[in-house]
Amino acid sequence: MEASERPQLPFDEGPGGDGSVRAIDDRLVIERLEIDDRRAARLVRERAEAGHPATETVRDAVEIGARVLDSEETAANVDYVRRELESGLGELDRKLGGTLEEAAEALAERIATTFGAERSDSVQAQIKEIVGAESRAHREALLGALTAEDGSNPLVAIQARLGKAMLEAEERHRHEVERLRESHREEARAMHGQVGELRKELARLLEREDADQRVAEEAQRGTAKGRTFEDRVHAAIERIAVARGDCALHVGDERGEGGSKKGDTVVEVGAADGACLGKIVFEDKDDQLSRNAAWNELNAAMAERQADFAVLVVAGEESIPAKREQLLEYEGNKLIVAVDPELPDEMALELAYRYARLRVLMARDRALEVDAAGVRDAAEAARSALSRAQSVRLALTNVDKSSAKAREGIEAIVADVEAELAQIEALVADAAAEAGPGDTG
Repeated sequence: MEASERPQLPFDEGPGGDGSVRAIDDRLVIERLEIDDRRAARLVRERAEAGHPATETVRDAVEIGARVLDSEETAANVDYVRRELESGLGELDRKLGGTLEEAAEALAERIATTFGAERSDSVQAQIKEIVGAESRAHREALLGALTAEDGSNPLVAIQARLGKAMLEAEERHRHEVERLRESHREEARAMHGQVGELRKELARLLEREDADQRVAEEAQRGTAKGRTFEDRVHAAIERIAVARGDCALHVGDERGEGGSKKGDTVVEVGAADGACLGKIVFEDKDDQLSRNAAWNELNAAMAERQADFAVLVVAGEESIPAKREQLLEYEGNKLIVAVDPELPDEMALELAYRYARLRVLMARDRALEVDAAGVRDAAEAARSALSRAQSVRLALTNVDKSSAKAREGIEAIVADVEAELAQIEALVADAAAEAGPGDTG
């Protein structure tokens, strides 16, 4: 094969072997060249972050730098030519003048030697004078031609061509700089547009995320509110159960044998001291249910937890199902009690607990002859006393004066409730004692 005739710069490694540059035709091949320039490195990084490839940035930098260097070199060459011409013309003037004078003197000397130089009117003297005058005339003519400002001066054409070349180079440089500036302005406008779109998209994402966050927080608050009420009710039930040797289990998050999570707290009567004598299930609701929905919840809870009695605990009297009353037994196995949603009223809750517990024990020992009328009267009296206590408590929240007297009234009513409950428990105990050990179990 014939060798390539394209102009090439020989393979050239820089000092220390830090890279090489080869010029092949109209291309440059750069290999392993390291450039230590902070501004160039920063420019490449910033443009790369803006989406411009690093190779494109380096290529633009080389092309722009080459044009700038070429323009500067052209200007430097023009200045150099101008200085050389001026220097050369001065030197030419000196050389021409000296040469002509030397030639004239040499010629005069030769003529004087030949024809007698001492004679002022001799031919030699006349020839010397003629040669000198002619030399001066030629010198003046040459200097005049070189210093003339019209077309007769050969330097004028040179200066015109050089000036034209300089103007063209400057014009090309100006156009190139303007083109690059316009290109950069277009890139900046495009980048600003992209940034604007990104800002809009970011604003939409932030707005959507904020909305999602608000919804999640609202849902979390609702969930936390329900669980807090449930947890507080369970804690109160657990305190009551421990005092009576019962076990209170928080089962709100556990599925029963039927697969549902109906029922929040299950009390196993007597399980702390021995075998379980029966179960009470408590269902907690911080919103109002309809009568049918409430009965469905309680029936489902008893079935799921295999309980003998169900108590619906609601947050405040306003949450009692329509046409239903609290602390009134329904269907022989259901009871409703209203408590403070933030601070469960353990007095009302304890009354419901103890009543449900007695009903479970009575249902278990069906052979017991219990004074049903006495139990009913005592329960009604306790419910009436509790109603009075709640009325007084409501008055305490609205009246600041006479609080001590109101509290004394509360304590007296609580004592009445305790006495009625004790009466019910005594009736059950008496019936158990009369039946004897052989008649129970």
